[in-house]
Amino acid sequence: MISVHNLKHQYGEGGFSLAIPSLSIEPAESIALVGPSGSGKSTLLNLIAGTIPIQHGQIVVNGTRVDLLGEAEKRRYRVRDIGFVFQELELIEHLSVRENILLPYLINRASQFTRGVDDRCLALVRNVGLTDKLERRPQQLSTGEKQRVAICRALITSPAVILADEPTGSLDPAKSSEILDLLLQQSADCGSSLLVVTHDHSQLNRFSRTIDMNTLNQISL
Repeated sequence: MISVHNLKHQYGEGGFSLAIPSLSIEPAESIALVGPSGSGKSTLLNLIAGTIPIQHGQIVVNGTRVDLLGEAEKRRYRVRDIGFVFQELELIEHLSVRENILLPYLINRASQFTRGVDDRCLALVRNVGLTDKLERRPQQLSTGEKQRVAICRALITSPAVILADEPTGSLDPAKSSEILDLLLQQSADCGSSLLVVTHDHSQLNRFSRTIDMNTLNQISL
């Protein structure tokens, strides 16, 4: 589902460097990505999602060569194949909770909005305890509630790949466990590859595999 070969990335002259000779993640496999701040966890997610340019190497996701896509093709690829829970959440302030969750369908004319999509939206918000907040704007929500909206948006299309950058960082332990339950269950139900950046080592045994960026990153630029 995700295949990385000879990937190299560097921020500026003498800046942070990332070098991954090989990485393979299978469909429905759940990966916990760990390592200290600045070790390249978020960079790897963004390279897979095509939100930052791939400088060198090859990334294949669900049969798509991400490194060969133009900007318009990358946008279609992200809507079609990627569910991304951003560290900064990236909610649209003038949209309601419901509209933020349904955003992938609102911005992509090729995605058909059906009653089933609306039903899925309601099921997701019910699972994360936001049913009574569907018409609120992000500024009316707590940080934890915003995080749950971002997770629902990432899951709404049943994507081939779910990328989550510290999705439970602002939640209490009980709610963190519930959110991780949701991500893992959705990944299993949809056959999606799941890659989660986390600092919560108490939850690592729930993933298929743990990848340490200190081991994965073979800096050789």
